[in-house]
Amino acid sequence: MAKKLTVSIELELTVPDDWQIVETDDGIGVLKIAPNQYLDLTFEPMVTSDIEGSWTNAVTEDFMEELMDMVEAESVAYELKQTLN
Repeated sequence: MAKKLTVSIELELTVPDDWQIVETDDGIGVLKIAPNQYLDLTFEPMVTSDIEGSWTNAVTEDFMEELMDMVEAESVAYELKQTLN
């Protein structure tokens, strides 16, 4: 028997004024953070053998593929707002 897991992550960051939201040819939004440099903030697994210890993203390729096969849907939205200084 399998269970459904829903994970919601919302980040609020203060970023440099020159960062922009751009779209790939497929219409996927990403952040342009410098000339020819783009950032996509999405799901990244972190693992540990000690819950109070250090966490790492060092997982096997097989584990990552299996985990990504479990993802049925993903939604990422970017919104830039000008802040007052």
